[in-house]
Amino acid sequence: MISQSILVAIILLFATEIMSAILPKADCPTSCGNLTIPFPFGTTSDCCLDDSFLITCDYSYNPPKPFLNLGNTHVREISLDGVMKVTSSVASDCYDDSGAQINVTTSKLVSSKFLISSTRNKFTAVGCDTLARFNGSNERKQKSIGCISSCTFIDDAMDGYCTGIGCCQTSIPKGVKDFFVDIRSSRNHTRVNNFNPCGYAFVVEAQAFEFLTSDIKDLRNRKSFPVVLDWSVGNVTCKEARENLSRYACRAKHSECSDSRNGFGYRCNCLTGFQGNPYLVDGCQEIDECTTLKPCEGECTNLPGNSSCSCPKGFKGDGMKNGTSCRSTSHRSTGLFFIASGVMLPAVFTSWIFWRRRQKKVFKQRRNFFNRNGGILLQNMLSGQRTLTTFTAEDLKRATDNYDENKILHREQHFRNTYYGGILPHHGENREVVVIKYWDALEESRIEPFIRKLVTLSRVQHKNLVKVIGCCLETQVPLLVYESISHKTLHDYIHDDDSARSLSWSIRMRVAAETAGAFAYLYSEAAVPIIHGNLNSSTIKLDHDYTVKVHAFTLTCSDVSEYAQFYLRTPGYLDPEYLCTSRLTVKSDVYSFGVVLAELLTGKKVVSLERPNGEEHLSKYFESLPRGDDLLRILDNRLVAEGKIIEQLTQVAKLAQRCLSNSSSERPTMEEVATALCVLGIQLDLDQARR
Repeated sequence: MISQSILVAIILLFATEIMSAILPKADCPTSCGNLTIPFPFGTTSDCCLDDSFLITCDYSYNPPKPFLNLGNTHVREISLDGVMKVTSSVASDCYDDSGAQINVTTSKLVSSKFLISSTRNKFTAVGCDTLARFNGSNERKQKSIGCISSCTFIDDAMDGYCTGIGCCQTSIPKGVKDFFVDIRSSRNHTRVNNFNPCGYAFVVEAQAFEFLTSDIKDLRNRKSFPVVLDWSVGNVTCKEARENLSRYACRAKHSECSDSRNGFGYRCNCLTGFQGNPYLVDGCQEIDECTTLKPCEGECTNLPGNSSCSCPKGFKGDGMKNGTSCRSTSHRSTGLFFIASGVMLPAVFTSWIFWRRRQKKVFKQRRNFFNRNGGILLQNMLSGQRTLTTFTAEDLKRATDNYDENKILHREQHFRNTYYGGILPHHGENREVVVIKYWDALEESRIEPFIRKLVTLSRVQHKNLVKVIGCCLETQVPLLVYESISHKTLHDYIHDDDSARSLSWSIRMRVAAETAGAFAYLYSEAAVPIIHGNLNSSTIKLDHDYTVKVHAFTLTCSDVSEYAQFYLRTPGYLDPEYLCTSRLTVKSDVYSFGVVLAELLTGKKVVSLERPNGEEHLSKYFESLPRGDDLLRILDNRLVAEGKIIEQLTQVAKLAQRCLSNSSSERPTMEEVATALCVLGIQLDLDQARR
């Protein structure tokens, strides 16, 4: 038999071999030029986790320049939260006064293993006669998107607006590793050459580019932009990785594993209350929250991974800055001091006592509302992130002039929800105009799902989705604060004769494409997939320039089974499969979008499938799609009168037909719908440019 000492030695040797197989040598370089290189990345094969994390340091540059693997992708920044920033070039095509092409540059990126971040980057084109296409790929399939930027005069464009006039932007498809940018012109810039001889297209980190009208002339001579890659370890989930500890990368004592947000693989993170490199054995070190976060109004005691607040003697409360703080317990002696000194009259003192008691009662009531509505849970889930602002009851009272009737924007008929216009009480001249909505009263069983949805929605960032700015939980029912948007809906435009005249086919196509793009983002690009559950032409708001703002999205996928019945509201738009099964999916929104698309095509109002009132539901028109003159008879006369678009009308009608299928499996995904509408929109713009 093997002695105990020999067995221990074998175990230690085996453990050492496991550790050395995935840990860097002690003398590994940790920088290249201005770039800090944290493990699992390294400059040699024995300093990185595997070859996909290899950084080549080229010393022919001064200072030395780092590149990803053995390629020519310049690395700008590496973060342990799974983000890498690299440099990507700008594609351009330039023309002389006669329309002859004089210069062309291309843009492509090959990242080998790592994915182009679909949430942190934007595909952007700049120019007044520019058609740009992004061709992305991975091991399995190709993904293409595009956008068109046009204008007649440079004054048509506006600084900060990249909506198709002088500048256009669209989201990057999910799961793309490599891309190639194709850029073209419909008229070789002949009509705009005096101020815009070139078109430009590029992928860029969303926060790193803000459009200026001066970009139309020469893009401020920028030849490259930062692009964000999502990196992760391996191609397995956390659960699968833990089954092979010899290759498991989360080696730090106080670390945890999380699955990649964008494709396969996993990442390692230090636990809450610790910081450092979770890929190194002793990499996660405890944080002194008392010094760094300073959470206490009173006395602070640092604990492993946490901290504790308390009040000094003579004070009471939880001692937290965002809690009840610390309040003196010597109110009586303070009052006696005022009486004895003769400074305050007895009547004033009595009033002060009454006011003080009333304030304490109000404070206690608001604190109870805050706790009952999930305030503590919200603070814990946000974990210091500033994606959502928590307003006090006083903040929103001031913003709405104490909920003045004149501030009411809208009341929902089916619910007790009321929308107020307000101005947030910011300091200075730049005050923010917002919309404040009374939410429904929360039962105890609905508090956690509500808070979970609120945190998820606060992280949604898309130009065609209404942004949730913050909330107030100190009132009897929660109050939600949204960005200010137009109160006029797509329904108002379609079904009002005067407004409908302004809805040309190109505008309707843009509205449909922006709506589909917003929903594709909710399903595939948001941090947590979100189902709207109440998509209809009344929840699609239109700004003065017909820009789409989708409102009232409320379901995350994990909430569907329990809360679908509560949120599905509007008859006529409901998925017929849901009516039979009570099962809500992303394809339910696709059906509702099909109804909206049918409204845009026909100009007809929706009739409920459950309670028909003498008219056919819109889906009936598309069950067996007519052709030629029969198709023209069901379409909006205003569209038919535009002429020369019957082919496009037919293609969109076919798309609506697919969305309105009774079987969810036969419906397209919203990403497919968005891509199809984008391609049709590009073709429409080309056709109009040729006329």
